[in-house]
Amino acid sequence: MARLGYARVSLADQKTDLQIRELEAAGCERIYKDQGISGTRVSRPELDRMLDRLGPGDEVVVWKLDRLGRNTRHLLELLDDFKSLGIRFRSLRDGIATDPASEVGGAMAQAMVTIISAFAQLERDQLSERTKAGMAAAAANGRKAGRRDITTGHEKVKRAHELKARGLKPSDIGKIIGASRATVYRYLGMDSYSHRADNKPTS
Repeated sequence: MARLGYARVSLADQKTDLQIRELEAAGCERIYKDQGISGTRVSRPELDRMLDRLGPGDEVVVWKLDRLGRNTRHLLELLDDFKSLGIRFRSLRDGIATDPASEVGGAMAQAMVTIISAFAQLERDQLSERTKAGMAAAAANGRKAGRRDITTGHEKVKRAHELKARGLKPSDIGKIIGASRATVYRYLGMDSYSHRADNKPTS
């Protein structure tokens, strides 16, 4: 089990010294640092490297929540991934820890995650409203809008499974098929595809 830290600053001339000191004081045995990379960037090399390194029982530690996720929704997706993979998470300045044994874990941490979830849902609702408004406007102009639902037969889903079978990491798969890490995990979680492929009759 490893305790891994992640630090990030948006500008090249900013310093991560404060974050590094506090992460070291928290007992992080290795710290991944993205320098001069905006939080809105889909690809952050050191974050991707850390996520590929993680395994069940490990702990991710950040200085503040905004160092990790691109936005509220992305942060929640990462926290959900950590939970499903048995990875603990701690934010030092926010006083949040998903490990119930931690002094800042338990009910308070769950309450904070619930609040984050609420904001993420708000973002999704706002996006849905904008999408519906756009579709209504398109329909009024005689055009079709929207995108097709992604299914197990989608080319990117099949490609993601093929690359995973060849031993590629999710971050590398995302770069190849042009999808975010969260999307790649969602594609790889479509187990029915692999079953269909195994059971598909040969011609």
